[in-house]
Amino acid sequence: MIDIDKAIATAVKTGKVMFGANEAIKSAKLGRAKLIILASNCPANIRKDIEYYSKLSGVPILDYKGTSIDLGTLCGKPFVVSALTIREPGDSEILKIIKPKETGGESEEAE
Repeated sequence: MIDIDKAIATAVKTGKVMFGANEAIKSAKLGRAKLIILASNCPANIRKDIEYYSKLSGVPILDYKGTSIDLGTLCGKPFVVSALTIREPGDSEILKIIKPKETGGESEEAE
């Protein structure tokens, strides 16, 4: 399996990512995001908006198991991150986590 924490950290270092709920909503509306990651304690109204626009534009959402503090720390930021938008994954393999969910199959182990 791909380590989600490691994949997120690699995407932040080598790819194009946007931090924050406003950026996630904007990217979901425009369909520019390849993946949106939501912290487990993301406010319900923000989560609802992001899920709605993501569904319309076909952007996948990944529910991160940790809190916004954990996600901010993982990204190397001195602030909380409730939503993280991946525009370009860089060297990260984070998009491989999403592929099985889109097809409805079970996740496969990466070698």
